[in-house]
Amino acid sequence: MTQSFSTALTIALAQTTQAVGDLAGNADAMLRWREKAGQADLIVFPELQLIGYPPEDLVLKPALVERAGQELLRLADATKDGGPAMLVGTVIANRGILFNAVALLDEGEIKAVRLKRELPNYGTFDEKRLFAPGPLPDPIDFRGVKIGVPICEDIWYPFVCAHLASQGAEILLTPNGSPYEIDKDERRIAQVCAARVRETGLPVAYLNRIGGQDELAFDGASFVMNGDGVLVHQLADWREELRLTHWEKQEDGRWRCTPGALAPLAPYPEDVYSAMVVGLRDYVERNRFPGVVLGLSGGIDSALSAAVAVDALGADKVWCVMMPSRFTSEESLEDAEACARMLGVRLDTVAIEPAVGAFDTMLAEIFTERGRDITEENIQSRIRGVTLMAISNKFGHMLLTTGNKSEMSVGYATIYGDMAGGYSVLKDAYKTTVFDLSRWRNEAKPALGLGPDGPVMPERVITKPPTAELRENQKDEDSLPPYEVLDPILHGLVESELSVDELVARGFERDVVARIERLLYIAEYKRRQSPPGVKLGSRNFGRDRRYPITNAFRTS
Repeated sequence: MTQSFSTALTIALAQTTQAVGDLAGNADAMLRWREKAGQADLIVFPELQLIGYPPEDLVLKPALVERAGQELLRLADATKDGGPAMLVGTVIANRGILFNAVALLDEGEIKAVRLKRELPNYGTFDEKRLFAPGPLPDPIDFRGVKIGVPICEDIWYPFVCAHLASQGAEILLTPNGSPYEIDKDERRIAQVCAARVRETGLPVAYLNRIGGQDELAFDGASFVMNGDGVLVHQLADWREELRLTHWEKQEDGRWRCTPGALAPLAPYPEDVYSAMVVGLRDYVERNRFPGVVLGLSGGIDSALSAAVAVDALGADKVWCVMMPSRFTSEESLEDAEACARMLGVRLDTVAIEPAVGAFDTMLAEIFTERGRDITEENIQSRIRGVTLMAISNKFGHMLLTTGNKSEMSVGYATIYGDMAGGYSVLKDAYKTTVFDLSRWRNEAKPALGLGPDGPVMPERVITKPPTAELRENQKDEDSLPPYEVLDPILHGLVESELSVDELVARGFERDVVARIERLLYIAEYKRRQSPPGVKLGSRNFGRDRRYPITNAFRTS
């Protein structure tokens, strides 16, 4: 029943996924969530829930904007039944100008529209190329309650919420499309929302989407914080949830949310592993691949990639292939077989030596005056890439690459070889992170995992020295610093944009840092041709860090 001046509200927070571009499917899903909300007064959905986030240049298609308008009217019409009103994120066009917006739907009508003011244009975000900024938003009058709706980035800016408070807002509801990053939970809660609560004295309900979208994973982890700064609701991360929150107006005129469940959030490295699982799962399923195929070498990178794939898709959708050469050790063969057995996946063996011999013969005359070098090593890698792509083409499984961020940073990956594929779960994971994840997964299992409860790889895979096995007695540390040294240098160069001098001041050797910086820059052309992979840290290759390929600048 509609009230003129409410003193109590039930607000349903729909922490849910989206499918970019599937407007009818997203609208249908919202109607199902609305039905589950029962007698709630209002159900709130994440940012751009109707069209999916981030829409990138898809939103520039007039047909999509037109269809979004039609679906929004369909959703509004559904509210004629007297059930919960809906706060829906969508795109709004005004004289050809696009806005990131939320619409309040109630009693069969679009009652109000508010536009996003602050458009992020850094890292993974390109909203200024797509949308125009709206004016400072005024509160929405909903059943006598003034509700402020700062959309995602708006909550990060004090003046937006200060304006809402000055205009009489009583509750802040913030719909978000906030991608996962390591330690981002702390920033959202303590650095952002707690600060807005202190500044305005208003309670905040922070609602975030979940699911994977290309290189991004969204973790949910929505929450409610009362005006005294106390966290009173915490939704789980990495899974859909409908949380009914009950609000009452106090004698002093302030609104307070009744405390509810505080779900524990996944700690490191479980959160990183979960991001990989969600990102891969949604990428494979939404692009309608029957499964994935990958090379299983007996090393830690491919073992971890296989484990993530099994947890994401199930063992029946993961196909592993061992491709030994004359440099492959018996130990690697044993470890690959044991790993496949522990994961319960199919393992085939395709020896590459006949193809290696064929290439040696084919190129013998041209190479006659040159000795063997890295060229022959790369040929082996490219033969493996061709083999896996052939299986992918024949059976439809997406090829999963297995390289990590440390290798990608310094170019220790073969273009058109081990870089060939459709997706890379380790693309933003440094080698030291790979070790952390592997140790953790051998002892635990993510809540959303479909894989075995016990270990997923032999302990020897984790403890043995990493090697590509492309020549006799090869070890990664023959040509690279130990990963305990390399990864902090890379983190400084990539995530923190530190100079050689600054890293030397932190205790690293100048010659080592200068060499790593040079390798980082000259490998840019390779990274431009690498497959997408889930973003984990603050600066991934591709969406966050965009360097010119032709680049003469060095800090050494």
